[in-house]
Amino acid sequence: MKPIIYLIVAVVILGGVAFGVTKIPEGPGKYDQFASCITDSGAKFWGAFWCPHCQDQKKEFGKSAKLLPYNECSTANSQGQLAECTDAGIQSYPTWDFVKGTTTERVAGVLSFEKLSEYTGCPVPELASN
Repeated sequence: MKPIIYLIVAVVILGGVAFGVTKIPEGPGKYDQFASCITDSGAKFWGAFWCPHCQDQKKEFGKSAKLLPYNECSTANSQGQLAECTDAGIQSYPTWDFVKGTTTERVAGVLSFEKLSEYTGCPVPELASN
C-alpha cells in the first residue's frame, strides 16, 4: 500500500511542478499600448472563436490581445451568427471596422501591424523578440 501512496504523492508533486513551469507569466503584454490605441481609435475587430485566421490575428498580439476591440460573432454552438454581427453586416472573419471621420471603413482579413497603424493612426510598436 505504501508504494501506491508514494506514487500518488510523486505524481501530484510532478504535476504541480509542471503546472508552475507552464503557467503564463503575469504582467503587461508586449503590445498593450498598441492594442489599447487601436481600441481607443474606435476600431472594431469582428471574429469567431472557431476561426483560425481570427486566432492568428490575436496571436500577433500575444497577451495584449485581451485589449483589442474584439467582438465575438459566433453562437456558442458555432452554427450561427449573433444578432450584433448580422446587424453590422459582417460576412467573413476576421473583419475590421475603422472610423474615418463620420464614416467607417471595413477591411476583411488578418492585418499586419503596419496596416493596423495606417488605419488607426497608432504608432507601430517595435517588434519584440520571443
